[in-house]
Amino acid sequence: NYTFAFTLPPPPYQRKGYGKFLMAFSYELSKIEGRHGSPEKPLSDLGLLGYRSYWSQVLIDLLRKDESSSLSIQEISDMTMMKTEDIISTLTVLNLIQYYEGQHIIDLRRVSNMKMGSRGLPVDPSKIRWTPKLVPGVTLPLRIITSSST
Repeated sequence: NYTFAFTLPPPPYQRKGYGKFLMAFSYELSKIEGRHGSPEKPLSDLGLLGYRSYWSQVLIDLLRKDESSSLSIQEISDMTMMKTEDIISTLTVLNLIQYYEGQHIIDLRRVSNMKMGSRGLPVDPSKIRWTPKLVPGVTLPLRIITSSST
């Protein structure tokens, strides 16, 4: 399950937030489909930098908002529709996964002090009007999206 395979804006539109907008838009489509997504691999060096920046922003925002100290990687994946391997690799690069008392945990103490870059242009999921193409014999998981789950 891939999100958009190519999200690089043309040169005159680079560094203006369109790349992160396209990434966010692709994950919103994944939420509508009820499918976890990831960019097509392998990513180029610049593609990895762009997605890692986007994933970092999403994960840090989510961890800052969440009051619970018991979020699992799978729960984060279900909330964001990011694949677990992308979440784990990003948290590892951010040095937020720690080994403690025999298990890996997300170190939330470091999250509040992290500085993040540009958020890109915002995506308003309520404005998306799209229905996934239905393929005979394939059923999509049903996921009801509420304003509190976006």
